[in-house]
Amino acid sequence: MSTYFYQPKEGHGLPHDPFNAIVAPRPIGWVSTCNEQGQLNLAPYSFFTAFNYTPPLVGFTSIGAKDSLHNARATGEFVWNLVTSDLASAMNETCAVVPLGVSEFELGGLTPVASTIVKAPRVKESRVNFECKVSQIVQLNTMDGDALETWLVLGQVVGVHIDSALLVDGVYDTANAGHVLRGGGPGDYFNLVPESKFIMLRPPSAAEQQKRI
Repeated sequence: MSTYFYQPKEGHGLPHDPFNAIVAPRPIGWVSTCNEQGQLNLAPYSFFTAFNYTPPLVGFTSIGAKDSLHNARATGEFVWNLVTSDLASAMNETCAVVPLGVSEFELGGLTPVASTIVKAPRVKESRVNFECKVSQIVQLNTMDGDALETWLVLGQVVGVHIDSALLVDGVYDTANAGHVLRGGGPGDYFNLVPESKFIMLRPPSAAEQQKRI
């Protein structure tokens, strides 16, 4: 097997940076916030994931000091909204860089609806919403300690809204929910579909193995 090697500091030498395509596909952090004056913001973040199980922690990375970062820092809150196939175009519309005062909700034809615990609104059309309280905001550094214009916003999930139709016998039906995932390239996305599902259970622990003897 031949390999292509490069050092990122010297450039990748390819038509498009492969990093995002390799660390993919990724769930989209479709983050809704409001500022101190109550103005709403909605933006998708391709660097988003879960970081802890109990308590549940999620986080998104703001490359540049964007409105979502400012609002999360100022209010201590944000909401993550699930992007599904029917909302992909609307999500893409909210990527637009628009002047202050222009509503991304209106651009995407979306409906802001009140959350239960936090002041930041949910996307009504989204089938799952996580209401979050900010736990940490970390400015990222290089390995040499140089500060980057990039911030990781971590939030503890304090409220969860799930479309009841996605709960089958009490189990969330990931395969049929229609999740949209971000890939590499300038505009590559993926659908999570039932055909991609396979079951693989963890090996039993030593204690479990002993019980079986």
